[in-house]
Amino acid sequence: MNQQFLVEVTNDFLNKSEFLYVVTENYKTEFTNPITLTMGEKVTIGEDPDPEMNPDTWINWAYCIKEDGSNAGFVPEQIIKKDGNYGIILEDYSAKEMNVKKGEIVEKIKELNGWLLAKNKATGETGWIPLENLELRKGNA
Repeated sequence: MNQQFLVEVTNDFLNKSEFLYVVTENYKTEFTNPITLTMGEKVTIGEDPDPEMNPDTWINWAYCIKEDGSNAGFVPEQIIKKDGNYGIILEDYSAKEMNVKKGEIVEKIKELNGWLLAKNKATGETGWIPLENLELRKGNA
């Protein structure tokens, strides 16, 4: 077996297996109108509009503007086929963040760049949560 195959199988397992997390610190989003993109959609890759934002916080995230200019936000670089200052989105994506409270249990959908796309076990809501606000829970909750 080649090494790349093993890496892909391991990543696939980690992204599809049911992992439950407990929220260790409340999180409330500041963004009321998150960018939503569909596979094949074109975007402009621009500069972060907040010059005071710490670039270390957004490693492997690109600030993207919808082709029609109607919305903008951060998008994981892994789902962008870049061509200079433009890109094509490789899968459906929403930057919707989820408000959570300490003690809530969420189920992992996908993990990227320090964030977890998760489903709240109690409410069924889905959205992104910073990993720093979560702790992996062993066993079923």
